[in-house]
Amino acid sequence: MNGQTTMGLAAAVRPCRQRLLTSASAAAAKASVIRLFPRCPHPQHHHHGRRLPFLVSAASHTSQSDPSTTPTPTPVTSDPRSAVAGNLPFFDRVLFPGSFPPETPPVEDPAPPADFRPASASPVREETETEREAWRLLRRAVVSYCGEPVGTVAAEDPECTEMLNYDQVFIRDFVPSALAFLMRGETEIVRNFLLHTLQLQSWEKTVDCYSPGQGLMPASFKIRTVPLDENNEAFEEILDPDFGESAIGRVAPVDSGLWWIILLRAYCKITGDYSLQERVDVQTGIKLILSLCLSDGFDMFPTLLVTDGSCMIDRRMGIHGHPLEIQALFYSALRCSREMIVMNEGSKHLLRAINNRLSALSFHIREYYWVDMNKINEIYRYKTEEYSHDATNKFNIYPEQIPSWLVDWIPEKGGYLIGNLQPAHMDFRFFSLGNLWAISSSLTTPTQAEGILSLIEEKWDDLVANMPVKICYPAMEYDEWRIITGSDPKNTPWSYHNGGSWPTLLWQFTLACIKMGRPELARRAIAVAEEKLSADKWPEYYDTRSGRFIGKQSRSYQTWTIAGFLTSKMLLENPELASILTCDEDLELLEGCACCLSKRTRCSRRAAKSDIIG
Repeated sequence: MNGQTTMGLAAAVRPCRQRLLTSASAAAAKASVIRLFPRCPHPQHHHHGRRLPFLVSAASHTSQSDPSTTPTPTPVTSDPRSAVAGNLPFFDRVLFPGSFPPETPPVEDPAPPADFRPASASPVREETETEREAWRLLRRAVVSYCGEPVGTVAAEDPECTEMLNYDQVFIRDFVPSALAFLMRGETEIVRNFLLHTLQLQSWEKTVDCYSPGQGLMPASFKIRTVPLDENNEAFEEILDPDFGESAIGRVAPVDSGLWWIILLRAYCKITGDYSLQERVDVQTGIKLILSLCLSDGFDMFPTLLVTDGSCMIDRRMGIHGHPLEIQALFYSALRCSREMIVMNEGSKHLLRAINNRLSALSFHIREYYWVDMNKINEIYRYKTEEYSHDATNKFNIYPEQIPSWLVDWIPEKGGYLIGNLQPAHMDFRFFSLGNLWAISSSLTTPTQAEGILSLIEEKWDDLVANMPVKICYPAMEYDEWRIITGSDPKNTPWSYHNGGSWPTLLWQFTLACIKMGRPELARRAIAVAEEKLSADKWPEYYDTRSGRFIGKQSRSYQTWTIAGFLTSKMLLENPELASILTCDEDLELLEGCACCLSKRTRCSRRAAKSDIIG
């Protein structure tokens, strides 16, 4: 997390419709504004959302005090607006107050026949003490807006007095929390989060009189209470977003919009509430994000060009250009968007652009980012300064760029996707998030995906060791660290983003393992983490080459550490739920290869297709 100063309120801040009155004398003020800002309804939400019937078996009981009582789940309707007004989500009741039927008394279910016998419930695994503690901490991190849960703060450390921006709701940080709640059947908090962050997308955002595109999603938001008048007798809640204008370095969060699309698809798939993705405002939000990503520029490559610090690695770490993490999330968001965009006359050109970009991006990553023993040996023998359409060394990579550590580190079996590729530059570092998400989204070929997991297994002591998972390997040291990070005191060698171990990456590792049929690797990593996380107070990250020490500036009770652990456990217990996040290989993309327009015979798409069909 980046430390930051107090965020300035955006000029177009939309206040909460709820009034917080400090005394009875404010009643008149409340009455005078009720037409402009209707009061927030306050339905009862014991678990931050509805519990889905088909997920009740996946959820462990939070209380064992009375095993005879079991809460009755409420099914999610196919169209939220068809429900009675009293049971509608807060966001829809406020935005569409006149479009719902009046409340009606509940209809009692008919009594079952006398000979009816309920089916025996499948046994539910009892939660461990670590899991129960994790759920208590995750619920403690939940924040509400107008009485409705809308997210989880980055960290809830009672021993820390300097909050910086850890008391905010980050889009990327909330994803594992959202998945944990979704898989437990508690969906309302995720729905509220998606819709409220969508509202923030169109807010005014400027840095030194310059405004980025409308589709930019905020990195985070905070709920603030501000006075309505000078007498401080009435207050209102507002959402205060940060689009990067307050963060260290003033970097826009490129990954926020991509994560939002991925989470939207997961929500709709697990709940069956596809009417949400079909709403006009949601469709517009998706298209605004894509318009930023697919806009024309000077770049010759299908990959997204971004600055340093525009993703999870939000400090200067030499990842400017075309970092793998952004490309994997970009590819996944394009796949998700293609499923969710409503097909009509106005969207056919966008869908065509998505397909073209997916085809080009998958080929580019598979062909040019992949390295294994054979590829490194090929690079070692590269000729340089080739000027032709048929050049082997297309990016003019000098063999001397191959780092000495890689020569002895790369195993005979397996490989990985490099961290970055630009003209005359290859970043050979292993970045975990990009490689794992490339597996989950099928950005890699099946053979490459197997190779990445084989490499992780072979290099377990380097990438997992005492705490999963290294954010990148190896760390930059000495002059390289001083030049590239600017002598960043937080990113010292084997700390934080410079080779630190991040437990939140555990859920993405688990997802990749499940997709490739290697759950035993995930169980092994989870066992390592479970042994230490609770005793160490759920830290943000670990330091040292093997991840033995708690990070020197690590916050305790980091929410996405807690949520990542819970999500990993639930995915392993219900591996079929991994499909809400993963994508299968798309054979149509393999057919749409640009290589058929030239004499090129080497094509990773054709190889991938033969792997699948054969």
